[in-house]
Amino acid sequence: MCDPRAHDFVWIRDRSALESDDVLPEWVNTGWRTALPLVVRRDKRADGAIPVGIRGLTRIQRAAAWIDPAAVERVVTPESLVSDVNALLHSPFVSQQPVQALITLCSLKLPFPWGVTGSCAFALVSDLPVMHADSDLDLLVRCDTPVDSSLFSDFYDQLQRLPCRADVQITTPQGGFALSEWLRGGDIMLKTASGPLLVRDPWQPPAD
Repeated sequence: MCDPRAHDFVWIRDRSALESDDVLPEWVNTGWRTALPLVVRRDKRADGAIPVGIRGLTRIQRAAAWIDPAAVERVVTPESLVSDVNALLHSPFVSQQPVQALITLCSLKLPFPWGVTGSCAFALVSDLPVMHADSDLDLLVRCDTPVDSSLFSDFYDQLQRLPCRADVQITTPQGGFALSEWLRGGDIMLKTASGPLLVRDPWQPPAD
């Protein structure tokens, strides 16, 4: 099984695999079950544990934890959630604007690997109704090698015509950054496993 990356969904068989730096909130004990996915987040620990986020039904129900890589039973990537438009068309959430926007984007045959994250992705993998009428669409585009921002200008224009607001994060081997910020030019805020960094080149490894 490949190493999970930030924004991937992972499942564990046993709740005891969850480790936390702090006491987990009570809703995790009462409302979370192993049939639900965990979301890989950006962080790092010397022993190689995977940083995950536990998500509940409401916006405020978020908790951070760690799991041993050996505990992972299944991985679903953001890209796989948009790989089959028929699955989106038959989703119980097909009437929701973020899913309608995904269906539109699937028809565009975009020239780069992309996927869905956030509440829309969580709803698609869990069947839980966590989206609401004003939900944004969170997208991820993986760019492992440097590209010019002009490649995304047309894509950004297309996003403005979607039925809901769309936020796009570009991910590189160093971390992730907002497409809208990159297109404005200048330094950008790069989210890394060690915390946020202000950088000019998001593909350049940070200096030690």
